[in-house]
Amino acid sequence: QVQLYESGGGLVQAGGSLRLSCAASGGTFSRYAMGWFRQAPGKEREFVAAISRSGGTTTYQDSVKGRFTISRDNAKNTVYLQMNTLKPEDTAVYYCAADYLGVGYSREGRQYDYWGQGTQVTVSS
Repeated sequence: QVQLYESGGGLVQAGGSLRLSCAASGGTFSRYAMGWFRQAPGKEREFVAAISRSGGTTTYQDSVKGRFTISRDNAKNTVYLQMNTLKPEDTAVYYCAADYLGVGYSREGRQYDYWGQGTQVTVSS
């Protein structure tokens, strides 16, 4: 079983940047495709980005394309989400998730097997 621990959230002004990290333990990290999701107050959870097991394939929600970058370091058992040009509408709790033997482009939360506890990102205008 994999445990996931997000970090790097915080308060930032619009136009600023943050880098989220998600450290995995308890499993073979390279066997998991990884995703980032977010949930804003009063809204449903939504897909943000995903990356394949090798890191060779990535996919993004349209609203973050060109601003966010997902990456992973299998040697460090960590997946990252670099967020640039942040907007107030990016405010949410961000979750990382692991999809065992996944192909790396699933946008469906139900496809993922393990989830972290979330980290708050707040973007002020």
